[in-house]
Amino acid sequence: MKICLVVKRSIRFRSAGLCASVLLVICFARGQSSDEAHILPRKGPYTLTSMAGATITDGAANSPTSKPLHVDVNLVLVPVTVNDSINHTVTSLKKEDFAIYEENKPQDIRYFSTEDAPISIAILVDVSKSMSNKIDAERAAIGEFFSNANSQDEYFAITFSDRPRILADSTQSIDQLQGELLSAEPGGPTAMLDAVYMAVSRLRSARYERKAILIFSDGGDNVSRYKLREIKSLVQESDVQIYAIGLFETFFFNTIEEKLGKVWLSEITDATGGRTLTVDNKEKVPEAAAAISREMRNQYVIGYRPTSTAKTKWRKIKVRLSSSDGRSLRAYYKQGYLPMY
Repeated sequence: MKICLVVKRSIRFRSAGLCASVLLVICFARGQSSDEAHILPRKGPYTLTSMAGATITDGAANSPTSKPLHVDVNLVLVPVTVNDSINHTVTSLKKEDFAIYEENKPQDIRYFSTEDAPISIAILVDVSKSMSNKIDAERAAIGEFFSNANSQDEYFAITFSDRPRILADSTQSIDQLQGELLSAEPGGPTAMLDAVYMAVSRLRSARYERKAILIFSDGGDNVSRYKLREIKSLVQESDVQIYAIGLFETFFFNTIEEKLGKVWLSEITDATGGRTLTVDNKEKVPEAAAAISREMRNQYVIGYRPTSTAKTKWRKIKVRLSSSDGRSLRAYYKQGYLPMY
C-alpha cells in the first residue's frame, strides 16, 4: 500500500541569488527499503528534474503512525560555467574536479549536475547614438546569437537609447523577434541601467526558472534614473545571470560615460556569475555572440548544505577547479548570496 505524507510546514531552499519556498510530499510503500522525498517547488531556480539529487530519507517513514514529519532543508545551488584558456566552454568535468567554499570553509558537494534546461532570455540592444557606427556589427551578432539558440527557450527584447522600450515579447517567434531587432535604428542618449532594471523586473514572471540577460552595448550611460550601485545591488539579489558583449573599437572616448563603459558592464555581469566579452574589432562581434549563446546552455550546477549557522547578511562563495589533463581552466559563478532566515 502506498502512503503519502504531506509536510505541513513550508521550507526554503537557499539558492545563490534566490530562496524558494517549497512543500514536501513524501510517498512510500510498505515493505520497501527506501523512501524518496519528492520536492515540489512553488518557485525556484531549477526544475524538479534538476533538483532530483536533493533527496531526504527518514527512518521513521515506515512507521504505521500518521504523525506529520518536520523537515528543515538548506540547499545552496551554484550554477558554474567553465572555460579553457582559449575561451571554449568545457563540459567534460566531473564532481571530483570541483571544490566549493563558503566564507573560506570547504563544503561537501551534495548535488552535482550539468544543466541544459530551457532558459528565459532578455536581450538588451543599445540603439543610442554612440552605436551608430557599430549597428551593422550589432545586427550581425544578433543573427549569430539566434542561429545558436534553442527554439524551446523564451525570448523577449528591449532596446534602449533615451529610455528602455520593450521591442518584442515572448509570444513572438524567433524570426519575428530577430526582425524587430534588426530594424531598430540608432539615435539619442543611453539609458542602459534603466534597461537592466526593466529586464530583471520582466524576468520575475518568466516562463522558465533559468533566466539570463544578454546586453549588446558599448557600456556608456548618461541618462538613466537608476545608479550603478542600485543596479549592482538589484542583480546581486536576483536569480538572473547577465552576459554582455561590449563593442569597443577605439581607445579614444568622447565622454566619461563611454570611458567607463567597460568597467560598468563588467561590474554588472560579474555580480551575477555571468561575464562581459569585450570586442575591439567589429568583425569579432558575431563570434562573441555565438560563444555566449552556447555558454548559456552548458553549465554545471553544484549544491551544498552550508555548515555555518551564523546569521550573516552576505555569504561569500568560492569555486576551485582541478583538471586531470592539466588544462588551465576558469570558472564563472555568482560570488555569494543573501541567506533567508
